[in-house]
Amino acid sequence: MMDEKLLLALILTVSITAAAGYLGTLMLTKRMSLAGGPLGHLTLPGIAIALIYGFDVSLGAFLVLSVAIFLIWIFERWTKLPMETLTAIVFTSSVAIAFLFLPEEETVVALIGDISQISLVSVGVSFISSIFIFAVIYKIYKKMVFIAISEDLAKSENINVDKYNLIYLAMVALVIGLSVRIVGSLLTAAIVSIPAATSRNFSKNINQYAFGGAFIGAVAGFWGVVVYKMFEIPIGPGVIIAGTIMFLISAIFKRK
Repeated sequence: MMDEKLLLALILTVSITAAAGYLGTLMLTKRMSLAGGPLGHLTLPGIAIALIYGFDVSLGAFLVLSVAIFLIWIFERWTKLPMETLTAIVFTSSVAIAFLFLPEEETVVALIGDISQISLVSVGVSFISSIFIFAVIYKIYKKMVFIAISEDLAKSENINVDKYNLIYLAMVALVIGLSVRIVGSLLTAAIVSIPAATSRNFSKNINQYAFGGAFIGAVAGFWGVVVYKMFEIPIGPGVIIAGTIMFLISAIFKRK
């Protein structure tokens, strides 16, 4: 019979990786999948504060990331600079601040994640948050794809581009805030980009692509927990390695 801790780890990891994979398909469409890395690094001050004061790392990461993403959104409207450029500016400043007070003994946890101290409450919050992310992204998905194709065309159809971009960025913040518990701040780009890229290789239409990203993310999360349990290695690398193997299989499948 499956022990309670393993069951909680599976629920936590699979729900978050599925949400990350689903959102990742939208990030890839908007050419923002690599932005998951800098955005993950933005969470470092929040993780550091959480580790120092003993509260949930996902909460600390999400709060700091929300502020950072709001600043990026404001700066984009003011300066019209690309979002990737503004993300890079904010994330480098964030990393510099974090390493001023991040405890050295907690560095590994901050960088590659740790699920050894999960609780029923944290799993419940993560699961409900993942369902919320699915619902919101499903609601805005088609409009965000339209915006990614052409903001001018979207505006001509009376789509409020600024509003939808802000909602989208809020979901990115929530996904990355949840993901740092699993993969830390170092591997967040991979948790959103690998399932999306794999799904693109397999899919024939946009629905297969979107939901395929969620499914592949969930499978990677499942095998990450299995590897974590069997070999006692950090779960973050386990999830990413599982996802990478599926991507390589998809690349071979696409070539044939």
